[in-house]
Amino acid sequence: MADSTPLLCQTHSSFSDTAEPPQTPTKHLPSLGSTVEICIGHFNWSQFLQSIIVSFAWVFDAQQTFITVFTDALPPWHCTNDACTEASANLCDLPRGSWAWTGPLHASTVSEWGLECANSVVAGLPASAFFVGCLVGGFGLATLADSSLGRKNTLFFSCLLMGLTSLLATLSPNVWIYSALKFLSGFGRATIGTSALVLASELVGKRWRSQISVVGFLCFTLGFLSLPAIAFINRSGSWRNLYLWTSISTIFYCILMKLFVTESPRWLLVRGRTEEAVATLKCITSITQSNLNLAINNMSHKEETWNVDLFSAVKILLQKKWSSKRLLSIMTMGIGIGLVYYGMPLGLQNLSFNLYLSVTFNALSELPSAMIVFFLIDKINRRSGILLFTTLSGVFSLMSTIQAKPWTNLQIVFELISFFCACSAFNICLIYTTELFPTCVRNSALAMARLALVIGGSLCPLLVSAGRKNKFLCYGVLGLAIAFSGVFGIFLPETRGRSLSDTMDEEENKAKNMNTEILA
Repeated sequence: MADSTPLLCQTHSSFSDTAEPPQTPTKHLPSLGSTVEICIGHFNWSQFLQSIIVSFAWVFDAQQTFITVFTDALPPWHCTNDACTEASANLCDLPRGSWAWTGPLHASTVSEWGLECANSVVAGLPASAFFVGCLVGGFGLATLADSSLGRKNTLFFSCLLMGLTSLLATLSPNVWIYSALKFLSGFGRATIGTSALVLASELVGKRWRSQISVVGFLCFTLGFLSLPAIAFINRSGSWRNLYLWTSISTIFYCILMKLFVTESPRWLLVRGRTEEAVATLKCITSITQSNLNLAINNMSHKEETWNVDLFSAVKILLQKKWSSKRLLSIMTMGIGIGLVYYGMPLGLQNLSFNLYLSVTFNALSELPSAMIVFFLIDKINRRSGILLFTTLSGVFSLMSTIQAKPWTNLQIVFELISFFCACSAFNICLIYTTELFPTCVRNSALAMARLALVIGGSLCPLLVSAGRKNKFLCYGVLGLAIAFSGVFGIFLPETRGRSLSDTMDEEENKAKNMNTEILA
């Protein structure tokens, strides 16, 4: 098995040594994509370990995304005299001396800074600032992984910025400094998921690409699931401890990733850095350097010269009709999926259920979602899968708004099923995006897809707030949005079982050939 890859590379070697090849070489030189697939070899331990390390970035991504569910929550309280009744839902209508916090004052930012009666804009400012930072970072950093920094460095600096700002959040003296640091944390976090997903998928061949992508989703679930456990252990401590523990582990991860992970060989070849690409391929495969050099020198690909500035990748995506159509469809689906994916956990406070348990159940529901995608991703069409899961998510989200008994008791069940389906659609959508766009713009396209998901997430606090009085304005709107978004998948080509493209021309030719086959 280990010797088959060098043999394939030697096949190209003997062909290139022929004095008079039987056909014109320019018509039969292998493409970058086929060369990488041949030379990347069989899946081995080096690829596996590097992919796992890269995918582990999703753990810290999830922790910082949902950490405010606990750090900024309204802590439990109790009455201290007869002027107070705990049945009165509005804490702010009670005399200040008639009640007290059940836990320590520093258990939450709300109790420590006296935000329990603050304006809803001020109380929700830290979480909103985080999502705004994600939006700004999504726009500002979208193409760095495709242009100047590359996949590895973008992932490193994004994780480092998120970790350092989260560490500084432990020193926040007030809600304003805290919100500013949350903005910077969100800014850094914006490209973590995209860089990790693209880098992990480009370190392996197409046979394992989808499965390795799902590993990232499992790591995100692990990060999400770790939060209620950490929060429960720290329930008698300060909210600052949550940021301290999660930020230090993020910084240690950055060091580990910088030392042991290589850059994507596809990206290096697209950027014309052939020597580095050969060294990377040699590191993760068993092929000799001479065979790698020979195979790469024989390929038809030339360095992409247009992708030289920060936003050139986004420009070229919008200039091409086929790519702009794909990007628009993916982003429309992303907004609907993002509304439910981020909105469901934030809206748990509107359900009559224990917060620790409900967050834990939501996190646990991501595990079967990731496992189903892991085992079925090579067996189901992308478009059909997204349409199925978005429709089911929408139906069960609408069912969770039913107030009549006995349906009221099943609201948490409907919410979990809806969130499970949204997670599955989310995972398939990200894998689908990596397959729809070539290497030269893949990270940028995926960043724009993630940006759409965050746009959907940024609208959630408004719906959650409105849902406190009318559940339909929360879960009802979320259900309609995700069900409608899945329809846009019909405008996209199917990519199951198809190899990755590396240039815009290569992907455009594939699209033309597919259209020709359909018409024929």
